[in-house]
Amino acid sequence: MNRLKDATSPYLLQHAGNPVDWWEWGEDALAEARRRDVPILLSVGYAACHWCHVMAHESFEDGPTAGLMNELFVNIKVDREERPDIDAVYMEATQAMTGQGGWPMTVFMTPDGAPFYCGTYFPREHFQAVLRAVDKAWREQRDDIEQQGRHVVEVLTSKEGKAGLAGGLAPDGDALIVAAQELAEDYDAARGGFGGAPKFPPSMVLEFLLRHHVRTRDDQALAMAGHSLEAMARGGMYDQLGGGFARYSVDASWVVPHFEKMLYDNALLARVYAHWWRITGSVFARRIALETCDWMVHDLRTAEGGFASALDADSEGEEGRYYVWTPEQLEEVLGAEGAALAVELFDVTGTFEHDSSVLQLHDDPDDRARYERIRAALLAARERRVPPARDDEVVASWNGLAVAALAECGALFGRPDLVRAAEETAGLLVDVHLRDGRLTRTSRDGVAGANAGVLDDYGNVAEGLLALHGVTGDPKHLRLAGELLETVLEHFSDGADGFYDTADDAERLFQRPKDPTDNASPSGQFAAAGALLSFAALTASSWAREAAWGALAPAKVLVERGAARFAGWGLAVAEANLAGPLEIGILGEADDPRTHELHRTALMATSPGAVVSIGVPGTRDVPLLDGRPLVDGVPTAYVCKGFECRLPVTTTAALGRELQE
Repeated sequence: MNRLKDATSPYLLQHAGNPVDWWEWGEDALAEARRRDVPILLSVGYAACHWCHVMAHESFEDGPTAGLMNELFVNIKVDREERPDIDAVYMEATQAMTGQGGWPMTVFMTPDGAPFYCGTYFPREHFQAVLRAVDKAWREQRDDIEQQGRHVVEVLTSKEGKAGLAGGLAPDGDALIVAAQELAEDYDAARGGFGGAPKFPPSMVLEFLLRHHVRTRDDQALAMAGHSLEAMARGGMYDQLGGGFARYSVDASWVVPHFEKMLYDNALLARVYAHWWRITGSVFARRIALETCDWMVHDLRTAEGGFASALDADSEGEEGRYYVWTPEQLEEVLGAEGAALAVELFDVTGTFEHDSSVLQLHDDPDDRARYERIRAALLAARERRVPPARDDEVVASWNGLAVAALAECGALFGRPDLVRAAEETAGLLVDVHLRDGRLTRTSRDGVAGANAGVLDDYGNVAEGLLALHGVTGDPKHLRLAGELLETVLEHFSDGADGFYDTADDAERLFQRPKDPTDNASPSGQFAAAGALLSFAALTASSWAREAAWGALAPAKVLVERGAARFAGWGLAVAEANLAGPLEIGILGEADDPRTHELHRTALMATSPGAVVSIGVPGTRDVPLLDGRPLVDGVPTAYVCKGFECRLPVTTTAALGRELQE
């Protein structure tokens, strides 16, 4: 009996036809393991995971392997997108026991949930051997197995925060200088990015470097960020035809991607490219930011106004098949002459398997019009291929990141359609995911799932709402962000200066997850810190600012341990903290073009963490605007820090000077 047929998760539904007797996570599954007196086999993955698909085809769809699993274990399947808390707890165990992690994650544990043997992907024959060995050990060395599980639990629950990161002070200016120097030492000067292969897009670190440059005039920080941003977008990790970034590059030169495309990566990167453009005016940065936003809207937009989580790496059973080209395929679409040009333009030299290539664009073409014709023809031909499957699960956290990116890019680049998309997504998050002040983690087809939101849901949704308020001036976005942040303080606080990843009334696992380090997206703690600081700047809320300061402390500890790469978002927020952050209020009639000119100038402010609010004269429900008069009856701008404002100005030139100073 496979119990996944009624699941809402696309990942669980992918396994609904397996011969494995899968259970969803829950007390019923744990009770069944106790009743049968057998271990639990926990398998964690997500819908777009390539190696999850491989293990599913090799093992979970295989009758003999499934038979072993059913006979010897209670088998539980978990979607990490729905249950990041379960994923976090058992991933920490996996990393502690094996020195590495990844998905699919395979954990053997006692009926009480204590892990005693962990791994990731196992080939079928190896997996069958592991199943038999674990069963044999359970029957013949039961005391040792249970002692191992208890020991793992004791070790993981005895720490004060993740690796002792709790306590201390927020990063000061000296710590941020040290962080930039650490990153310079780890920087790949030849190829951009940090470290070697595989290379993940370091979105949060790049945001820190851009902000650090603005505050300190550190040209090396800007150079590292700019080189990395250009290298990523010119390589094969960026989709040169359809836009959008793959999850990571398997090599150190950004050539061959792991082809799955995630919402969170693209939302974060679109915003970073927009901020790079705002500092430098780079036409290239503007193009990549807009193409990435357009890809999100075209490929991930759901009928209900949200954004799906990801596209698979595979199509027709092969990784990357949808994206790669051979010279012969190019000639079929473009003819001999056009194919020859495309081979040169896109470096079609057999960079992938079977003499095919991912497309790269090392230099901007001289004949832009001809390039666009070639690109359009190839994109049209590609759209006739079988596309990768889409994970239609709407994750609150990642949609919050998308709201922020679309709102900012739409405003900065004169694309009201992107702002509208951001507003529609915010509406879905409020209407479907928010109930009685509490967020639900996921939805699908406009129906909320049963899983409670975790810390990064609250932090990133609040961040998106605050960015949207800065673009639209709608006070409800500011109010809702404040309510979410109040919930963070009420239900996620650790009683000191930090936060747990789950609420105080969430399901109890063998430990309450708490990890302030960034992963592929900002950690929940640093996401909350950023939103709290912006909210404080807009409202003069001392409680929000104090909470933000306390939540940034792990970033300084990480820098002191030489791990600045894992504190990128916390360091970026710390830059905003040291810069003020700048508060810019715009007052004027909505139909007066001078109001919009002042607003656009405010949005162009590069000061780290600058916040913007716009409203009509007499606005009372936005503290930054409350009680501020017009000057001579014309649209007026106020530039403040800590609600201490300079003299109001009425022209874009004067506002530009105020922001520069």
